[in-house]
This record gives sequence, structure tokens and C-alpha cells, in this order.
Amino acid sequence: MKVCVLLSGGMDSVTALYDARMSHEVAACLSFDYGAKHNARELEFARLHARRHALRHEVVSLEFINRLFQSDLLQSGGAVPDGHYAEASMKRTVVPFRNGILLAVATGFAESIGAEGVVIAAHSGDHAIYPDCREPFMEAMGAAMTTGTYAGIRLLRPFLTLDKAAIASRGAALGVDFSETWSCYKGGAVHCGVCGTCTERREAFQLAGIADPTDYLATPPLPGPQP
Repeated sequence: MKVCVLLSGGMDSVTALYDARMSHEVAACLSFDYGAKHNARELEFARLHARRHALRHEVVSLEFINRLFQSDLLQSGGAVPDGHYAEASMKRTVVPFRNGILLAVATGFAESIGAEGVVIAAHSGDHAIYPDCREPFMEAMGAAMTTGTYAGIRLLRPFLTLDKAAIASRGAALGVDFSETWSCYKGGAVHCGVCGTCTERREAFQLAGIADPTDYLATPPLPGPQP
């Protein structure tokens, strides 16, 4: 199948790109600059991996999200909280309906370039805090994408039943160099090691039994999920 891959530059989407190349024809990679604090760091790696595989790579500017939406993930929002990814405080980093917006753009783009599917790297660990990563949303969005296009664009979710550790294992098997991916929501020069995404990243490598190639500012003991 000819597909478009949503490529943020994080470890999930980069692994999804490598995975998609094994069973599909990747027509293009699509990234979004929507004003997240870590967009610039992620996009560096999205460009690197698309270029490495000689793939078309488009970066779509969605500046209105940073201007109009409320989220601490955005440059217009407050400080990114520290702690475990599953904690209630991480809801502050949710960008309202982000996946709905990104998938809508990707669907129109995919049909325009003759692709038949859109690959998104949403995984089971996202479900705790992201309503637009859960199965009811994905089923509804996938149905809308198919019925709303002449091409019947399909939503492909290769990691929906996998957790972050399983994605780390899959990426390692595919030869992904995870030092060439970005997770930290704070978007500094080095991964902070203590925000929700850094904690999840560290935990994933530990659970997968894979050496973590990431430089962190701090590596305190990993906390368990809090109610």
C-alpha cells in the first residue's frame, strides 16, 4: 500500500516509519509545527530520517494552535510538569483534538499525492491521558477518513496495542538509532530526564532491556504511576 507517515521525530513515529518501509511504499512523511515547546528539536530528527531514506518530507505550519489552544505543551502555555506520564498532571500537556486536526490534514494530503493510507504511531500508553489516541476516537476518525475521500484513505495504527517498551524493542530490531529521536516536552538542548515523556522514554528502555543512548540532565529513580 502507498502510505503517508506522520513523522514527528520522536521514537514512536521514527519506529513507525521504519516499520512502514518494511510492508508499504512510503510516498511521503508529514510533520507539523504547531508551536509545541519541543517542535524544533523533534523536527530536526524528522528531517534527518526522511532525508536518510530519500523520502519526500513536508512540514505543515499550524501556528493557530499555539495562538488559540490551551495546553502547557505549547509555547503559549505554562511550565511542562514533571512526573510519570500516567499522572493526572500530564493532562496539562494535552493539546485539544490534536490528532483529529493532524489526521484531517494528512488525509487530504494523502489523497492529493495518490496514497491509500496514513500511518500514525499512537500506542497503548497514550490512552491514559489522550482522548484522541483511544480506540473509539481512532475507529471514528478512521471511518471518517475512509468515507470522506474518493480514495477511501485508511488509517493505519501499527502500534495501537503496543506499549512504549514494545516499540523500543521493535525499533531496535529495525535498526533505529534512538539517539536520533527526541522525546522531552521541555525542548531544551538536552533531554531533562524528569518530565512525563522523558520518564516514559527511560522506563521504556529499562523494561525492554535495551541500552538507553539518550543524554539526560537528570536520571532520578523512576517513579511508578500515581492514581
